Amino acid sequence: MEFLQLLAALPFATPLALRELRGLAESLPSTEPMPVLFLGHGSPMNAIEDNAFTRGFRTIAGTLPAPAAVLCVSAHWETPGSFVTAMPQPRTIHDFGGFPPALYQVQYPAPGAPAVAEEMRGMLGASTLGLDTSWGLDHGCWSVLIHMFPDATVPVLQLSLDYTASPEAHYALARRLAPLRRKGILIVGSGNMVHNLRRVAWDRLGEAGFGFDWAVEAGEWMKAAIRARDHAALQRYATQSEAVKLAVPTPEHFLPLLYTLALQEEGEEAALFNDEYVAGALTMTSLRIGPKSGG
Repeated sequence: MEFLQLLAALPFATPLALRELRGLAESLPSTEPMPVLFLGHGSPMNAIEDNAFTRGFRTIAGTLPAPAAVLCVSAHWETPGSFVTAMPQPRTIHDFGGFPPALYQVQYPAPGAPAVAEEMRGMLGASTLGLDTSWGLDHGCWSVLIHMFPDATVPVLQLSLDYTASPEAHYALARRLAPLRRKGILIVGSGNMVHNLRRVAWDRLGEAGFGFDWAVEAGEWMKAAIRARDHAALQRYATQSEAVKLAVPTPEHFLPLLYTLALQEEGEEAALFNDEYVAGALTMTSLRIGPKSGG
């Protein structure tokens, strides 16, 4: 009976989605739908700093049910095709340069979840999702999780971004991940909605809330589209205004947002936090998708 109720609760359920959920039901216990997050991860230095953004990560973690595992879609793992990490102990990847030695010494020894990776491959099909045993956890993943789950005991997987796929294809793939929410999996997109490193005002890095006009225009348009649930417009970001094109010069930091939005169900709200412009050309805007307050 519980399983049938879960099936009925899927507002956009398709025959394929129902078959995928049945497969997951055989191995992972059912839960209430987990929230979904998009995290503006910003500088790798956030991993070792105590600031308003890292406190925001810790605060949002306190609103979450205990996850069985975390599936992270990071801006920093792009592949031809889609892959999920499937090793029992993913390595901590320091995929950056020019930072203080202390940052390179950080390790995030969370276990992997090979069984969940196998389940995902069963859900999506071997032709859609490959298993990877060489990547690990990049800074788009561990630099935020280190604040949310500092004891590193929650298993973590990463899902790569297929750089050959369109935004619409990424959104469609994300929709097929919906059954994971009812199996205790916390899905996290990690990137930055506005992210143009070539236009960063490094001399104004410490100036709270500073955004160039084009960055503010683009950021406010994105937030309005999120509030209006206009996911189609966000998938067509490359055809929007010049401000949006400047805000998203390359797709990898924006696509994780689409993975988060694709999992929003009827009646769920997208609540913003860490909503601030940084150094003119970046935003730390993050969001939590889940039931409306009191709902």
